[in-house]
Amino acid sequence: METITIGTDSKTYPVYVGSGVVKQLNSYIYKNFHLLTDIMIITDETVASLYLTKLQDNLSDFETFSYVAPIGERAKTFDVYYQVLSFALERKLDRKSLILAFGGGAVGDLGGFIAATYMRGIPFIQVPTTILAHDSAVGGKTAINHPLGKNMIGSFYQPEAVFYDLNFLGSLPLNQRRSGFAEVIKHGLIHDPFFLTWLMGKITTLGDFSDSDLAYSLIKGIEIKNYFVSKDEKESGIRAYLNFGHTLGHAIEAELGYGKWTHGEAVLVGMLFALKLSKKITGLDFNTDNFNAWLDHLGYKTEIPKELSREKLLERMKQDKKSVGQKVNFVLLKEVGSPVLYEISDEELLMQLEIF
Repeated sequence: METITIGTDSKTYPVYVGSGVVKQLNSYIYKNFHLLTDIMIITDETVASLYLTKLQDNLSDFETFSYVAPIGERAKTFDVYYQVLSFALERKLDRKSLILAFGGGAVGDLGGFIAATYMRGIPFIQVPTTILAHDSAVGGKTAINHPLGKNMIGSFYQPEAVFYDLNFLGSLPLNQRRSGFAEVIKHGLIHDPFFLTWLMGKITTLGDFSDSDLAYSLIKGIEIKNYFVSKDEKESGIRAYLNFGHTLGHAIEAELGYGKWTHGEAVLVGMLFALKLSKKITGLDFNTDNFNAWLDHLGYKTEIPKELSREKLLERMKQDKKSVGQKVNFVLLKEVGSPVLYEISDEELLMQLEIF
């Protein structure tokens, strides 16, 4: 088991990574929550069918009850948010209760936002079950979606701990592995060129990771996430660099309809677009031919869906949380490992979208 300590202005907490770490959850809760009243597990339909009983078996000292949300982005709606709050109120959760967000990124976002807003904040623990959640479970971003934008309704609210059991990743379908690995690639691009080189040389398939390669990739990604989060918890500065690829990626997700593409698929295309902008605007020197060939081999989509209007994508990007006064700010790279934020005109963006 590897332990990574996340340090922010509001809280310091551990991330436990390894095969079987969920077995330590019962003793952790027993030692750290002395006046605990209830545990509510928030999960989704797929994770519940595969692993909910296993999680409950590892919480033998406690009474638990569970809310099973829809799969993926369908969990992050106002309706589901209201239903979970009602479920918690009906079961008399109080400020000494604990929420476990047990699932992928969508469940983590929903569970964290419930914890942040129920009775003005109760503790929660992230128990991620996807590769994507190595990123989303760490750092305290919690949110639900609005039809006009992804993650527009939310809060910065840190968990008490993260238990990242790699045994849960074995059942992930290939598209979810690909989605999560896109964020691993992002971490290399924005912070560590040696890590990116290692990834491109070592990872030749996403269908069958070795345990050691998977663990190294995820631990490295979490460490890079911590580098930014520890210096800028609430995204007033360098934490925005973690959104590399997300400005266009979120626009693609919203225009297609949440869930049509995975988050990582959309962000990957957003990163390729940002790399193209970087070459033009910052003079980035990067071999995109080799990079694209590697991505093709891993099975990624590398183009914006043809059916999407470039004008509508631009309007979506202008609603991005980094935008100021309807001016789009893009995370670009001066070089691999050196991100920078640039304001880009509507005219330039439209032109580049048309020829991308």
